Amino acid sequence: MVLKIFDRLYAFLWQDYRQNNCNTYFIDAGKRILIDPGHSHLFSHVEQGLLSLGVDPRSLDLIIVTHAHPDHMEAALLFTKPTMIAMGATDFAYLKEFAGDYYRIPEPDFFLQNGTLDVGDTKFHVLETPGHTPGSICLHWPEHNALFTGDVVFEQGIGRTDLPGGSGKLLKESIVKIEALRPHYLLPGHGGILSGEKAVRDNFRQVRDYWFRYL
Repeated sequence: MVLKIFDRLYAFLWQDYRQNNCNTYFIDAGKRILIDPGHSHLFSHVEQGLLSLGVDPRSLDLIIVTHAHPDHMEAALLFTKPTMIAMGATDFAYLKEFAGDYYRIPEPDFFLQNGTLDVGDTKFHVLETPGHTPGSICLHWPEHNALFTGDVVFEQGIGRTDLPGGSGKLLKESIVKIEALRPHYLLPGHGGILSGEKAVRDNFRQVRDYWFRYL
């Protein structure tokens, strides 16, 4: 399913595990950016969505990976130059340590860290948000106050912390950190998209009231 969220931003939503495994986002703002391309063997879902928008997947400029789990990043292996790949350095090292001997790992062209990320004329803010993995990142698009959260926080949910490298304490701190941005759009790695500051604020409150007792 292709969903236009607002001008220049589209989502390919996770609705059927047989077709894809995470929400993938496409930004067409001068430079073409794909966030979390998903599993390699299920990438046809995203590819068909891009083609329906008149976009050749080979024309993408940048693949951004929010964290080092295969259901979010594996399809980055399908891309060749000039398309570039970016992710957090901590998560890349984590993936190399736990899976480097038996899992083919996409090689980033550069690493994401706290601070400003300029892609062409579009400005983003990268936030290091560990907890689900040691080096998860969230991406804030201040022009639209849109926050791509990966698996840090969902609609009425949070990312798992019982996987290798997970930390409930760090995830809690990361959620508090991104909540302070007061985003208008919450764009998670799984589940529904939330829009409107009240809806997003209420979701953070529900997450704190319910899930923080388990972290």
